[in-house]
Amino acid sequence: MVFLPGGPPHQDMFDLKPDAPSEVRGEFKPIATNVDGIQICELLPRLARMMDRFTLIRSLADSEGRHDAFQCLTGRTVKGQPPGGWPSLGAVVSKLQGATHASMPPFVGLSPKMGEMRWANNGDPGFLGVSHAPFQPNKGAGTQDMSLRGMTLERLRDRATLLRSIDQLRRDMDASGLMAGLDGFHQQAVEVLTQPRLLEALDLSREDPRVRARYGQGENRNRDDGGPRLTDHFLAARRLVEAGARVVTLGFSRWDYHSNNFGQLREDLPLLDAGVSALVEDLHLRGLSREVAVVVWGEFGRTPIINAKGGRDHWPRVAAALLAGGSWKHGQVIGATDRLGGEPTERPVAFGEVFASLYQHLGIDPHRAAVHDFSGRPQHLVEGHHQALPELI
Repeated sequence: MVFLPGGPPHQDMFDLKPDAPSEVRGEFKPIATNVDGIQICELLPRLARMMDRFTLIRSLADSEGRHDAFQCLTGRTVKGQPPGGWPSLGAVVSKLQGATHASMPPFVGLSPKMGEMRWANNGDPGFLGVSHAPFQPNKGAGTQDMSLRGMTLERLRDRATLLRSIDQLRRDMDASGLMAGLDGFHQQAVEVLTQPRLLEALDLSREDPRVRARYGQGENRNRDDGGPRLTDHFLAARRLVEAGARVVTLGFSRWDYHSNNFGQLREDLPLLDAGVSALVEDLHLRGLSREVAVVVWGEFGRTPIINAKGGRDHWPRVAAALLAGGSWKHGQVIGATDRLGGEPTERPVAFGEVFASLYQHLGIDPHRAAVHDFSGRPQHLVEGHHQALPELI
């Protein structure tokens, strides 16, 4: 799940309005894709050449309007939460399906610390508890996370020293009998930290240089109070799911463009184009495209009218999302907006419908499966009226 912090401008990316007045249509031109009738922004040429592998939602219409990742991670609104809060999709999957391998966390979050920490949320476990929180290798030391003592992706290059120390730790724990005495959660943590599976997945130097070149590397610093523009994270996500992670989340750049909207998009869109297209192509070439679903979205869209600073402001009435993989039907657009890109005119889509589709893809019936909150009350995974998107089947 690729989260675009801040609310990406849908009408400058996936729903351009070239016939709208100048104060609405913006500076970019739409280009044809490899699917007849579908056009997207000229700064997304790689995605345009493979649009047959994507589904574009242009009418995501029930944003709560909050400036955070919560709704993109849970499919729920903050209002009316049970005690402990709604768990994220990754936490639910961790609870219901567990790990595929003892040394690979089922749920991994790659977003680092950000100035706006509501955007850095990789997916809280809510009432399911800390044992279903994401493993967060980029958050560093001094946090509550199961991190490698501050061992970020960049610091994994010194693998020889790291692996020697981990091997010795494992031998000492086995010899002392400590491993046998640990509870399940702590034993899983030790397995993760002392076996090479996770470390090897995160060690991008092991990747074929030709594959890595397709992703590029981006920029390894946070954009203002948002996330980094590090396309390496898309490659890390693919390596993690290939190694057995069930859910991976990441936050990419910062899309809260209240000023200089088009200048910032000229920097961000080519990197997003490279990262997402390389990820989806890579999954296809490795035979994983039916197994792995990809979602790219933000918490809301932007205003139709460009403001006096050349930016667009918050607009929860409609937004866009990009889906790939998942054995779904692709090469299509779901929904439409009016001539200004401000209101849905066809097929309004709810976050919960996308989540129902994701759970269904994972083999979980979102209306029959349930998780129990603090009071022991069973909670279904999505609201009852939210069904999986029939257009994807």
